[in-house]
Amino acid sequence: MSDVIQLLPDSVANQIAAGEVIQRPASVIKELVENAVDAGAHHIDVSVVDAGRTSIQVIDDGKGMSETDARLAFERHATSKIRKADDLFNLHTMGFRGEALPSIVAVSQVELKTRMADETLGTDIVISGSKLQSQEPCACPQGANFKVENLFFNVPARRKFLKSNATELNHIITAFERIVLVYPEIGFTFHSNGGELYDLRPGTLRQRIVDVFGKRINADLLPLNVETSVCGLSGFVGKPESAKKKGAKQFFFVNGRYMRHPYFHKAVQSVYERLVPQGEQVPYFIYFDVNPHDIDVNIHPTKTEIKFENEQTVYQILLAAVRDAIGSFSGVSTIDFDTEGKPEIPLFQSENEDGGEPFAMPKVDFDPQYNPFTATPKRPSSYDGGQSVHSKTSIFSGPVQEDPWNIPLTPNTSSPNNPASDTLFSGPVQENESEEIEDKAPTHYQYKGKYIMTSVKSGLMVLDQHRAHIRILYEDYMRRLASHKMHSQKILFPQKIDLTPKEMLILTTVKDDVSLLGFELTPVGAATYSINAIPEGFEGVDVVSLLHDILSDADTDSQLAKIHDNMALSLARAAAIPYGQVLSNEEMENIINQLFQCSNVNYTPDGHATLCIIKQKDIENMLG
Repeated sequence: MSDVIQLLPDSVANQIAAGEVIQRPASVIKELVENAVDAGAHHIDVSVVDAGRTSIQVIDDGKGMSETDARLAFERHATSKIRKADDLFNLHTMGFRGEALPSIVAVSQVELKTRMADETLGTDIVISGSKLQSQEPCACPQGANFKVENLFFNVPARRKFLKSNATELNHIITAFERIVLVYPEIGFTFHSNGGELYDLRPGTLRQRIVDVFGKRINADLLPLNVETSVCGLSGFVGKPESAKKKGAKQFFFVNGRYMRHPYFHKAVQSVYERLVPQGEQVPYFIYFDVNPHDIDVNIHPTKTEIKFENEQTVYQILLAAVRDAIGSFSGVSTIDFDTEGKPEIPLFQSENEDGGEPFAMPKVDFDPQYNPFTATPKRPSSYDGGQSVHSKTSIFSGPVQEDPWNIPLTPNTSSPNNPASDTLFSGPVQENESEEIEDKAPTHYQYKGKYIMTSVKSGLMVLDQHRAHIRILYEDYMRRLASHKMHSQKILFPQKIDLTPKEMLILTTVKDDVSLLGFELTPVGAATYSINAIPEGFEGVDVVSLLHDILSDADTDSQLAKIHDNMALSLARAAAIPYGQVLSNEEMENIINQLFQCSNVNYTPDGHATLCIIKQKDIENMLG
């Protein structure tokens, strides 16, 4: 029987490795930019064509490579960062496994131009599908110039399953952001199809965050800086009012490497648990400085998951650091027990200064002869020792024919044989009692400006006015979008909105749908638009924040129905009746009637309950 196990050719092995390392064009950019950072570059240029399908180019001014190193860099497990096994646990660089370049050239056509500072000529290497096409000297600036073309040209199945250009570009921007946020001292530029999306100059970390995500985030950042023997923490966390349901910028970095860590994310969110509405999240940019011996970064092919040796301790440190940052922002001062030289605060003394009797409590006058059940209530009088100080003539200017305070409590059905005092609890009142309660009792009752309470056949219905209005408006907007009947109105003073590159990318995808909602946007700059018209009925709404929310909720790869759903929900949240607004009985009646005309009366579009019913039996049981 012949042997069946054989060694795979290098080209096939490299394609298998590429399946783990190179998942999409964003993976190529991540690997090449990280290599440029490790090469000591001060400026890195990234350029893509057709979201990386056609071309990806990364140029840096790092130390470059010699002719031998340039050729050897494309071999598997060739790296300048690892010499022995112990180096795996003492990593200070981004790439170290030596699989990035071999994986890239296995599924694309790559040209590399590189030169070291002390060399006159550089090296030009062309490799296609792991096969060397040419290698020759060339004139080029110091550093490295990688050009990757026709990604997945030899793996048609992988290329076919790439998403749309807008989606792939969105992934590229995400990978680019995770790197530029770690190295604010390095300048970066990013171009897509010849247009500039980012021009990031070297600066501080705060300035880099603002350059990437826009000026609006600057006012929401709280500094974080803690040094312990276990780890160091730095960065920024968001203020509670910056919380949002979707699209919050949340980043963890460990020793300059981006990571995802649900356990540490829970630590940050637990601090804001009672400060922000349920389901909303705050932005954070947190940087860990940990001894490399205490972490393992080689547990995931993309190195986005990191294992900590003392995870519980780091969790507690992170928890305390975020609390301290929020506490400093709140301005809560500590108690100072050092009273030397401080002004004396006088205290209330229960006795007179001369040591006499304590201050006497004020006396309350009341009329002991007052009886609320008498048929003829007592006329107003000032009580002083039980004697009235006023008479009828002192109240009225002329003689009084009838006592104006002698008013019967019930309809005048008395007669000489049936005095008024006998009709206080007589039959006619009992017969009309239920009718009088119905006339005087309100149909609906608003509780604390938040809930509408009304009686139903089975008991008491409690309705959340804000959530109910969201459901009503959401279904109304969905009907209008489906029938293209959204109306807009011009605004007297147009407002400007500055968009981030990612929001610009999403806007190009959903621009027609945004116009369909009733917005009229006119470009006035590279990433600035003028809002000339807004949907009808949105006076007083912060339309700039509303547009940011709509763009953050939209997805470049979503179906049209999903985009309309997110947009209608964002509009409904912005226009819904806020908590604390006092409603008339007619307004509450309209909300209830409109809600019960909706397709789903029990829940908002995002799954929150709109009402509950307290059964009559439960009320009776509670009252015993």
